[in-house]
Amino acid sequence: MLRAGGRTALRVRPRGLEPGAGGRRRCCSSGPDSLKQTPLHAFHQQQGGRMVNFAGWSMPVQYALSHLESHLHTRQHCSLFDVSHMLQTKVFGRDRVKFMESLVVGDIAELKPDQGRAEELRAAGSDVHLEVSENALLALQGPSAVRVLQTGVSDDLAKLSFMSSVVMVVFGVPGCRVTRCGYTGEDGIEISVPVGRVVELVELLLRDPQVQLAGLAARDSLRLEAGLCLYGNDIDETTTPVEAALVWTLGKRRRVAMDFPGARVIVPQIKGKVKRKRVGLISTGPPIRPHMPILSLEGRPIGKVTSGCPSPCLKKNVAMGYVEGEQSRVGTVLAVEVRKKSCPALVTRMPFVPTRYHMLK
Repeated sequence: MLRAGGRTALRVRPRGLEPGAGGRRRCCSSGPDSLKQTPLHAFHQQQGGRMVNFAGWSMPVQYALSHLESHLHTRQHCSLFDVSHMLQTKVFGRDRVKFMESLVVGDIAELKPDQGRAEELRAAGSDVHLEVSENALLALQGPSAVRVLQTGVSDDLAKLSFMSSVVMVVFGVPGCRVTRCGYTGEDGIEISVPVGRVVELVELLLRDPQVQLAGLAARDSLRLEAGLCLYGNDIDETTTPVEAALVWTLGKRRRVAMDFPGARVIVPQIKGKVKRKRVGLISTGPPIRPHMPILSLEGRPIGKVTSGCPSPCLKKNVAMGYVEGEQSRVGTVLAVEVRKKSCPALVTRMPFVPTRYHMLK
């Protein structure tokens, strides 16, 4: 979420992950299998991308590089991801902050311009309007990402801190909103770019040998190593920020005011106890996968894995899932049932791999 002058921009999960939703409206046509397509769909196919169904969208899961190679390339250099399936909107009007704070738990009013963190209000007389952007969205992620992008912009990207944003010309393409963020745990940039010039921009970025195309497989293992949640897997409409270990998303002012959705349930949980809590798990042996039962040392089921995979960086299995509150302490030895066998797992702090976000001093 970004505040930009008199507007607030919002990026959310693909609509295909919302209960009962059919997917984001897009000018690009759907294929014979009725999957929605991003503006780069044909380009992905030309580059040998292996396309899969992701929340109703045809998306590349990987390219020529293997999943392992692509993951490590992102950590060591930088990779380019197409994330145009993410909904981009602009909310504007006198009551835009009021509107956003009716939806989220964060403190939107305290956000500075270009810094990140409907209908019922309009019917009640509020001044708020919603505009859906048709821009494509690219994510350039990895330690070389900013150096690569700096060669194509006149602005000094060193002054752009994590979760800050600015509109600029990128490699000759005007009207691009550049945000220093991403979902890999690495320093990186997301670029909202006009649809008509997105292929041109991608081709220009790929001229740098540091840049490789990457797909959903690497994106999933990268975000898991970084301890980041995937909506529909690790969090959903039934999860509170306290249960999900996301208390940092709760604005201090709003905790006191208790004026956000679910406040009467959530605020008491902050100082009290919760029945379940999201934890990180590390294990050796067979990989841990979603939906596998998490067991106490006595073999009693106490939760389930929500995300899990072998970590390319740690050479161990990493996972996250929900366990009973009293079993969530870091250092607790648990087990995961893998193919009807009990495999030891240790509750561990997240992120599993240190993040490298760019913070200004």
